[in-house]
Amino acid sequence: MRKSGKRVRRELDSIFRPKSVAVIGASTRRGSIGRETLHNILVAEFNGKVFPVNPGKPVIHSIKAYSTVLDVPDSVDLAIIIVPKENVSDVARQCGEKGVGGLVVISAGFSESSAEGKARETELVSVVSEYGMRMIGPNCFGIVNTNSDVNLNATFGKTYPKRGRVGFITQSGAMGEAIMSMAKELGIGFSLVASIGNKADISSNDLLAYLKDDPDTDIILMYLENFGNPRNFTTIAREVSRIKPIVVVKSGRTKLGAKAASSHTGALAGLDVGVDALFEQTGVMRVDTVEELFDVASALSNQPVPKGNRVCIVTNAGGPGILATDALINSGMEMPHLSPATVTKLKKFIPEEASFSNPMDMIAGAGGKEFKKTLTAVKEDNRYDSIIPIFVPPVTIDQLEVAKNIYEAVSDTKKTVLACFMGAGTVGANYLKDHNIPVYIFPEAVAKTLATIDSYKRWLSSPKGKVRTFKVDQGRVQKVIDRCLDGGDGAIVGEDAIEILRAYGIPALPYQYAYSGQDAAKVAAEIGYPVVMKINTPPILHKTDVGGVMVDLRSDKEVKAAFKELRSRIGALKKGERFSVALQKMVQGGVETVMGMSIDPSFGPLMMFGLGGIYVEVMKDVSFRINPLTDVEACRMIKSLKSYPLLTGFRGAPSVNLEIVQETLLRLSQLVRDFCCFSEIDINPFIASPDKESCQAVDARFIVVRQETT
Repeated sequence: MRKSGKRVRRELDSIFRPKSVAVIGASTRRGSIGRETLHNILVAEFNGKVFPVNPGKPVIHSIKAYSTVLDVPDSVDLAIIIVPKENVSDVARQCGEKGVGGLVVISAGFSESSAEGKARETELVSVVSEYGMRMIGPNCFGIVNTNSDVNLNATFGKTYPKRGRVGFITQSGAMGEAIMSMAKELGIGFSLVASIGNKADISSNDLLAYLKDDPDTDIILMYLENFGNPRNFTTIAREVSRIKPIVVVKSGRTKLGAKAASSHTGALAGLDVGVDALFEQTGVMRVDTVEELFDVASALSNQPVPKGNRVCIVTNAGGPGILATDALINSGMEMPHLSPATVTKLKKFIPEEASFSNPMDMIAGAGGKEFKKTLTAVKEDNRYDSIIPIFVPPVTIDQLEVAKNIYEAVSDTKKTVLACFMGAGTVGANYLKDHNIPVYIFPEAVAKTLATIDSYKRWLSSPKGKVRTFKVDQGRVQKVIDRCLDGGDGAIVGEDAIEILRAYGIPALPYQYAYSGQDAAKVAAEIGYPVVMKINTPPILHKTDVGGVMVDLRSDKEVKAAFKELRSRIGALKKGERFSVALQKMVQGGVETVMGMSIDPSFGPLMMFGLGGIYVEVMKDVSFRINPLTDVEACRMIKSLKSYPLLTGFRGAPSVNLEIVQETLLRLSQLVRDFCCFSEIDINPFIASPDKESCQAVDARFIVVRQETT
């Protein structure tokens, strides 16, 4: 059960806002974790009582030490545990008896190490739960709270971060130390840092909920290696993202092993699509590297979120301006031309040989004064939401003077300003950083940063959407499922699959069957040419793979020949089997699409939509979302395809009925919600047509697994 925000805050305050801290395993030996952690707490000038605990030392760091936490005369809010792994559970029990509210277990040797360690961790969690405590770790780096009322650095690292308004959650202790060090160099300050290690009790979900209401935190950064409960993360992150931006480095994009799948959806879901879908649906900004994490954090920490995706570049070098333009356009940003009024202003002081366009190239001789005048004119142009000054220093130009003029020009603007100083050393760049203007070495980094933030802005401004419920016939579907399971089959295809779709209001073409060429010709004449013929018996899951489908048959002669050809492709039949084919009316016109679902072991049902044919087979132009779908998310799925213009009308072609496509996705989403026995679903193809009546599912398959009863 998910805990309320107030309860989480109350419980975690004992860890992040303690009035007293016991360091159990404190040491006098330099270089030891016990010594360095205690040292860091004291150096940071923690605003509370500190109690070293070590049975063999009466005094540590000039402070009276105690044999056990039970010997401490005062109450203890937080215990930092740094003892051998075999002793951690006993120490935790003593903390429980003492009435300690929170634990930070730095000791390693638990579930990250072995089966024995996993058992040890289970025992530790049991003790923590028994006494109603909360725990970070084990196997963690520690925690930091830079609030002046707290000043807690309960880590064993060498860096105490600069105070700021960025909260940082990391699963990796080593990454936590590296990121704190790099952030300090870049001038990024933290409000709170938490290394959660094995997250045996407190997880990233708990910390997200905590930081949501933390008055000292405006931005949340995360380094994640895996999700404990991704479905809870979805709910919490969606709430938090509406209030505070979340930027995540999630490792593990590579495919570790091919997943055996019998559907397009299952095969295409083998990569990191579940994580991407989760982040897209919750407004979380995902970046690929720690460097990109800082790029985005620096922009969010120092500049306003742009109101839109319109960018203007001001530069003294044409090449970097072109590189930046290419990167911005390829990232989905826009670069409108300068307004006539702005051009008129610029021509008063910029030489005629300059480029009065966007990018605005002032030529190489431009210095501080030119940057200042140009930026002053551009910032007043309402065509832009963001401005990128790019400076490449000639020998004759004073880079510090340029930096000062850039700042003076834009210091009063509400537009987003991100600077790029290429090969300019550190003097000018440091000046701008000190004045809250982020500086990037290469223009591509600026473009990627703006595009990442723009995606968040678009999510933030979009409606939340609703999960729709349609009137359907669940009983019809259950009968088909029961019939399938009773027969021992794991797949529902053909007429049964069409029956499921129709029961949920998804338009689908019916089948008619024939057992001879003559019968097939008769059926085709009744349906009306042209027709499609598919092998029906023996049952084949992937008919196209064996040449089991023949299309655009336009006469009795072609139908009879197709029947004979398909029969020859099958070869010998099993005893008792009789060859048969299924015929359907061939839908002409429209665009082939594919819809489906596969079960991700972490995220549950993943819904998929894409264009059919080569777009799914070769280009893999598909989009995924975690079920259930809202109407807004279904719309985004469709629009996110690179081939989306083919649906809206290409080279004069009419647009398909997108409302029917979206509704079909939502009906499929409801089917997946209502029946958890489906492990994979493919509707392939679904013909999307301009005409509502011509929008039809042509084929479908459902993979069913028997549900265990308890």
